[in-house]
Amino acid sequence: MKVGQQFPLTIKRLGINGEGVGYFKRQVVFVPGALPEEEIVAEVTKVSPRFSEAKVVKIRKRSKERIEPPCPIFAECGGCQLQHMEYQATLREKRDIIKQAFERHTKIDVNQLQLLPTIGMENPWDYRNKSQLQVAKRGENVIAGLYASNSHKLIDLSECKVQHKATNKVTQTVKQILADLNISIYNERKHKGVVRTIVTRVGFETGQVQVVLVTKDDTLPRQDAIIEEIQRRLPEVTSIIQNVNEQKTSIIFGEKTIHLAGEETIEEKLGDLSFELSARAFFQLNPTQTVKLYNFVKKAAELTGNEKVVDAYCGVGTIGLWLAKEAAEVRGMDVIEASIEDARANARNHGYNHVSYEVGKAEDWLPRWKKEGWKPDVVVVDPPRTGCDDKLLETIMEVKPKRMVYVSCNPSTLAKDVDRLSKKGYKVKLIQPVDMFPWTAQVESVTELVREL
Repeated sequence: MKVGQQFPLTIKRLGINGEGVGYFKRQVVFVPGALPEEEIVAEVTKVSPRFSEAKVVKIRKRSKERIEPPCPIFAECGGCQLQHMEYQATLREKRDIIKQAFERHTKIDVNQLQLLPTIGMENPWDYRNKSQLQVAKRGENVIAGLYASNSHKLIDLSECKVQHKATNKVTQTVKQILADLNISIYNERKHKGVVRTIVTRVGFETGQVQVVLVTKDDTLPRQDAIIEEIQRRLPEVTSIIQNVNEQKTSIIFGEKTIHLAGEETIEEKLGDLSFELSARAFFQLNPTQTVKLYNFVKKAAELTGNEKVVDAYCGVGTIGLWLAKEAAEVRGMDVIEASIEDARANARNHGYNHVSYEVGKAEDWLPRWKKEGWKPDVVVVDPPRTGCDDKLLETIMEVKPKRMVYVSCNPSTLAKDVDRLSKKGYKVKLIQPVDMFPWTAQVESVTELVREL
């Protein structure tokens, strides 16, 4: 197989990044934009030893589930991968992506796996409560958007259909304020200029909005004028923050955060809980689905009121607080100090004296607590895409909680971690996929594991 070669291809399934997967002469071919059961003419764009990548030249037989994507820049942006597929079909494929991961990375018989249908959204639009858009200068205009797939071409997002309308409006207005005041904009290639990113977060239930301007250094030119204009044009903005990121990196936030105006946090509510969110604190991006996700975490934890619970990778304490009423004690930890400060404040605000949070890693705290004679009955983990830290898994297997609830945003790392746990006596009771990010290839899931030995 070589670059430029064309051949007919039948698409069998979707891959983990939402691309069509077919086989040509027993080699895997990934084709972005192609859907299962489609017959296409593919053209090779990249050849690797174990697989090839291709693009669609022609669709000979269209999928019945192919639709016209409603977003005008769907093909350019790359932020959503599946807007050209019927929504119910995307839910089926996301469940299949988890199944594939377990087939590939575990010895577990997937036919014996209780893998439930994906929980979707009634209205899968306007669901994201936070936008992080890179800023650039194009002529006299300031643009803000995402980089196109596999490129450094910035696509201006004037309106994103999966973002909450408030974040769209606020970002566009802030962009205009920066242009009107002729504020220096960061140039990624030259590593010069000031404003790098506009971050906007909205509380779905409270309507409060926070704006964070990420800058290359401490200085924010015409700071007072920027604050004045944001407050004048956007009265819904209740918190204005500056974050400083001096590094030449694609990571959004730096370590230094400066409070400019309004409150330092915004408030969000989930069910009957409220949360104070600071600029860098992690919080689920889809509050509507988060309630469904956390309700399933609670169900999987099977709490009776007597259990000690660990909430690892706790962020601002959302999962731990969601479980607190049914637990004897909850202890959580996170490496981001600001998140722990928020988590402690959230626990205090709800009057939970049996909930505590520590800065650091679970793999450091769990052995310390074990030495002190404190051992959890249930461990809940909600790790980043890289999965659980090796040391954390080893620690959990040493501490031996009766039950583990694994919240995952990456089926591959979930399967690999579950494979290790299954060799140490933990059995998968069930897996519940949840569609936290409609129209994308991402799938979140809750896995309930029970110790048998």
